[in-house]
Amino acid sequence: MEEALENEKSLGGNLWKVVPVNERLIESISQKYQLPYLIARLLYLRGVQEQDIKNFIDPKLQTLLPDPSCLKDMDKAAARIADAIVNKERVAIIGDYDVDGATSSSVLRLFLESVGINPQVHIPDREEGYGPSKMAIDEFIASGVDLVITTDCGTTAFDTFEYAKEKNIPVIVLDHHEAEVLLPPVYALVNPKRLDETCEVEYLKYMAAVGVVFVTIVAINRELRRRGFFTKDNPEPNLLQWLDLVALGTVCDVVPLKGLNRAFVRQGLKVMSRRTNLGIRALVDKAGINEAPTAFHLGYVLGPRINACGRVGDSALGNKLLCMKDEKQAEMLADKLGEFNQQRKEIENYVLLNAIEMLEGTPQTYPIAFVAGHDWHQGVIGIVAGKLKERYNLPSFVMSIEADEVKGSARSIPQVDLGALIISAKEKGLLTKGGGHTMAAGFSLNEDKIEDFKKFVGEYVSEKIGGEAIVPVIDIDGELELSGATLDLAENLEMLEPYGSGNGEPKLLLHRVRINKASIIGSGHVKCFLGSDNGSSVKAIAFRVADNDIGQAMLNAKGEVFDVVGVLRKDSWQGRNFVQFMIEDIKRC
Repeated sequence: MEEALENEKSLGGNLWKVVPVNERLIESISQKYQLPYLIARLLYLRGVQEQDIKNFIDPKLQTLLPDPSCLKDMDKAAARIADAIVNKERVAIIGDYDVDGATSSSVLRLFLESVGINPQVHIPDREEGYGPSKMAIDEFIASGVDLVITTDCGTTAFDTFEYAKEKNIPVIVLDHHEAEVLLPPVYALVNPKRLDETCEVEYLKYMAAVGVVFVTIVAINRELRRRGFFTKDNPEPNLLQWLDLVALGTVCDVVPLKGLNRAFVRQGLKVMSRRTNLGIRALVDKAGINEAPTAFHLGYVLGPRINACGRVGDSALGNKLLCMKDEKQAEMLADKLGEFNQQRKEIENYVLLNAIEMLEGTPQTYPIAFVAGHDWHQGVIGIVAGKLKERYNLPSFVMSIEADEVKGSARSIPQVDLGALIISAKEKGLLTKGGGHTMAAGFSLNEDKIEDFKKFVGEYVSEKIGGEAIVPVIDIDGELELSGATLDLAENLEMLEPYGSGNGEPKLLLHRVRINKASIIGSGHVKCFLGSDNGSSVKAIAFRVADNDIGQAMLNAKGEVFDVVGVLRKDSWQGRNFVQFMIEDIKRC
């Protein structure tokens, strides 16, 4: 059975792979920790060590948050920021225009406000470009700023910080992007990915920038407490109140939900359910979320709305909304972000269709999706790169050709580390700016370098993945008979939440089911009931498949028997709980 699964393509064009496991070890974990077999299997597949099982299932900050001092420059940064607070200095924050940038700048801003500092916040728009700029430094000098703190940017901003140093403006960088051997001339740089970092807490390297900022405010708060800053009339702030923002930034930046990140998101969702942040509350209500938000809502409902203001609107609105103190203004801003998000969808569809036409209308020399356009809005190129990567299962590079420079965004597959690729391209003089993570990156270059960059990328990727076509693989976490797809199992699977990068929602294989009563709903979704010979039946849905082979096979099933892969979820309706199977792929038996 497993050999057949792995050698035949599905109707979705994928190979299915049932990951081999150590059955004896799984049985041992199941018995020792009194866990259902499937939960023990999933923990094994995610590489959770026995000593970490308790922290994975029940992640707590008090257990997983290390001493912030383990990070290089943390004590130096905390002491300098504490000086600024005690001495009532003028502090400025530079953030980024994505969700991680909005949340990390908001957490720092709200903390500083709680201890008596009203910081000046600068979120660059896309015309200004990612990260700190000389324009921002000049703006701060004109306002009499004494200290600049960057969040989610700054690790490679050499020129800007040379300029700040000349102007005697001290800078502290709080970031998580890939670093180079050389570091910019700043007062302190806190980044778990510094190449000279000696902290042995490995999971700190997985933090989003908002996580780095939270650990930093823990250190600042401790320093202020040590100095006797807090009194009966000046009480210590409750740092946990901002975990909803930490959870939002962590999920939306698609960092692995391991170690401390799991605690951030698990505890942050609890804080979010209390609806204390007016901006998040307004976003939740405008999006029509009528249940306690989950990691899914953060990544696919709330996050895109905040991202939209940086993509097609006013990049500063995300920070403003998340720090809003007035309920009516929060509702107005949430409405505005909803409008921007709708505009973003329309622009994105236009660019995506153009990119597909370019790629499929021309023979491709390299195993990459590499496109550029003159009228493409730079705010959507990252999303388009992601969709091209999903469509072709290849590293994708999308560029917007502007009057002064070309701005690009890239998304990758596991075999190709984009962060390393971008650093290498910069070293060769092909890019003017660039940075990112393993799977996502942004960059800038001159228009006359596009072809040279394409050749470099094509050869780099070819070397990494070899000459064979890459067929996407769905790794199956477990196999079930339809009768086993129960509400009890769906509730047991909730032990593994929050789901996200590094802890994907478990993909389950249902053997030999029939697709009954299939019909199209919404924007090309197909709903149905899955049935088995023993009379079991489960409600199911497949999203955006009506026009492809999966959807057509479902709509015309006529008693055929299929194997089906997807995820099992609890579905609540009018106070009652049901179970629903979300179909990702199917294969005729």
